[in-house]
Amino acid sequence: MSRDPAGQGHRSNRIRAAIASALPSERFGDQLAILSGTGQNVLGLAVFVLATLGTNILISRAFGKAHGAEALGLITLATQLAFIGGAATRFGMDMAAVRRVAVDVGKGEPGRARAVMNRAAAIAAVASAVLALVVLFAAGPLSHAFGESGSKTALEFAALALPFVALSQVYLGGTRGLKIMRHTLLIYWAGQPLAWILLMAVGWVASKTVGMSVLAYAVSWILATLAAFVLWRKETAKFSPALPAEPGEVRELIRYGAPRAPASLLAQLLFWTDYFVLARYVPSGELGVYAAAIRLGQALVLFLVAVNYMFSPFVADLHARGERDKLNGLYQALTRWMVAGTIPLVLLLAVAPGPALQLFGAHFETGSTPLRILLIGQLVNVATGSVGFILVMVGRTVWDLAVYSVSFALDLGAAFLLAPHLGARGAAVAQMIALVVSNGLGLYLVWRFVRIQPFNRHYARLAVPAAGSALVMILVHLGLRHGGWAPDLVATGVGGGLAYTALLLSIGLAPAERRALARITGRTPAA
Repeated sequence: MSRDPAGQGHRSNRIRAAIASALPSERFGDQLAILSGTGQNVLGLAVFVLATLGTNILISRAFGKAHGAEALGLITLATQLAFIGGAATRFGMDMAAVRRVAVDVGKGEPGRARAVMNRAAAIAAVASAVLALVVLFAAGPLSHAFGESGSKTALEFAALALPFVALSQVYLGGTRGLKIMRHTLLIYWAGQPLAWILLMAVGWVASKTVGMSVLAYAVSWILATLAAFVLWRKETAKFSPALPAEPGEVRELIRYGAPRAPASLLAQLLFWTDYFVLARYVPSGELGVYAAAIRLGQALVLFLVAVNYMFSPFVADLHARGERDKLNGLYQALTRWMVAGTIPLVLLLAVAPGPALQLFGAHFETGSTPLRILLIGQLVNVATGSVGFILVMVGRTVWDLAVYSVSFALDLGAAFLLAPHLGARGAAVAQMIALVVSNGLGLYLVWRFVRIQPFNRHYARLAVPAAGSALVMILVHLGLRHGGWAPDLVATGVGGGLAYTALLLSIGLAPAERRALARITGRTPAA
């Protein structure tokens, strides 16, 4: 039997009631699980951010000043090849698992979930194994193109990781279909990156090489897949009686996954196509600096991704029941809160990009301009919210693919046009253009097909906290810019963060949010 230490249950109920007060009364129900769960996920996301950045910092510093950037560039190239390949070759089965499991449970037929998952996992396993073999046999020719020592071994271990990147996400999609998010947080957000750090440190005792680093990455995904499978089986053990899959289940899964497979690949490539193109024109050292800039820029969207994972089954449910107003209100609330939470990090990276990049090493501050450019695209990505996931969950997968196809073509074309002349700055401009166009098209299509959009009048309330925080950060940074990078970064972030928090709480909250905060802190009695 579970225990409730120190009245934790009463506080949880009070928080849920307060969150409910921030929305009109008709928006209660399952939606609150997203909002309250998002708050609980902050710790898991913090672990992911710190572990991901920590891994890159560890690599760049462990290989020394002479080779740190080169090693980071090659390891990033190999691991992102595995990650992006896994995203494409899971063939949309992660999202299919979310939808199908949620539908079967909602229909009162949970015993069918395992049969559906077995077929989804088999489809992803076959597709990812085929690509892994292609990468394995192409490792030699590709390594000659990169011309770097150890790149062949790194690509071979990337091929090993690829199927497990795909399968782990399929099983985690199944548990999200059960509306269980904690397994994704523990395995994907926290477990895999921390396991990579640990395995890499152990492997380096025997051989501190690029190949060993990528092998540790592969093993971390193997362990993540085993954990996801075990937890899926545990969560579904209670479902009885076991039911067979419906006739034509594999055909329906493939029909759903066919547009999702290339769309998932292109979605991942939006963040890395310009990087791969840049690898053709610059030395590994400059490529490693750009990799660090990309990693810092991507920190902005981690919270968005987590909310998307939690939001997606509710989108399908509300849309299927025709609850457009409820869906619109939830979309607006979640997006505004994501923007509000992201602003301090955007400002810190924009005001003090040099000190932030020096986390990776002294010479990494040369990536300051590319980082500032990348921030524009990522900010648009956050500000438009879950447009891509909404299109997928309302069945507009072909349009989702069309959006990513256009955006990928823009990224690729702009990168080949600009990178040879502008280097990393040109690559960053290419990604920024692609993200702006992708989210702009997605926003239009969501409005056209679903008639919802993420903006309301309360966005204007964020302007004063943002301006005040930016002013404080600029003043602190100017005062400390001639000192060490670490005190500069910490003081700028803390000073601007405190100013932002104070102004947000006093000016930036909407009336309903202010009432919710008062109820959480117990300053006013619950109505």
